[in-house]
This record gives sequence, C-alpha cells and structure tokens, in this order.
Amino acid sequence: MRHRRAGWKLGRNTSHRRALLRNLVTSLMEHERITTTVPKAKALRPWAEKMITLGKAETLHARRQAAAFLLTPVAVKKLFDTLSARFASRSGGYLRITRLGPRSGDGAEMAKVELIGSELKEKAPAKEKKKRGKEQPADAAAPAEKEKAEK
Repeated sequence: MRHRRAGWKLGRNTSHRRALLRNLVTSLMEHERITTTVPKAKALRPWAEKMITLGKAETLHARRQAAAFLLTPVAVKKLFDTLSARFASRSGGYLRITRLGPRSGDGAEMAKVELIGSELKEKAPAKEKKKRGKEQPADAAAPAEKEKAEK
C-alpha cells in the first residue's frame, strides 16, 4: 500500500529532481507538447497546473513566482500572454497525458504530455523540394526554342 507516500522521487536527489521538473515544465510551456516517461509526466502535472494557475492570476507577484520557477523569460511571457487567456474559463485539468508504449532501447513506458487546445494548431505546409538534375529550367529552354523557330 502507498499510504503516506506522496510525490515521485524519480530516482534522483532533491536538487536534481527539482531541476528536472523545472526543465520539463519550461519545455512544456514553450512547445505545448513534450514526450517523456510516464512517471516523469505524472510528476510534472501538478507543477505545470500550478504555473498555469499562476498565469491566470495576472499579478506582478504571480509573474515573479512563475519567473522564479520557469527557466526562460520566453516561457513566462507565453504563460501570461497566451496560455492564461486560453485557460481563463477552465478550472483545472489543463494537461493531457497520452501513453505511447515502451521506448526501444530500455523499454521505459513513454507518454506524450500536451496542453489542452494545442492539438488545434495546424502545422505549416511543407515546402516543395526542388529536384536536382540535368533538366533546364523553363526560362532557359525558352530562348533556345525561339531561335530554332526563327530559323
């Protein structure tokens, strides 16, 4: 039984665990979707939800608290500008954890952690690659054909 065993140690000491979770939360705020192991994803959830709740407060004190935890100013800005507006009407449950199966290599159970609503973003259309070869561009072939037509 797991009575009185709150939290996840993740096989790390306190400072290493705190640094890991700060990195994961910062990456999640910046990219809105990350892939990690299931235990790390479960340990990440309360910290990420606390940061989004701070973002919804929109006070200077909340901004300073978030800046003390998140590692980059970009993540803090995005949290208070975009994410807090997205979750303004939602009271909790800002993350979705989806299991992906075992990782090849060590068999660790992997999970995708994403913010609710991040799946609505469409990817930019892929640019067409130009073919390399001996083919002449249409503009280069045109003068040669005109010369033949004139003769």
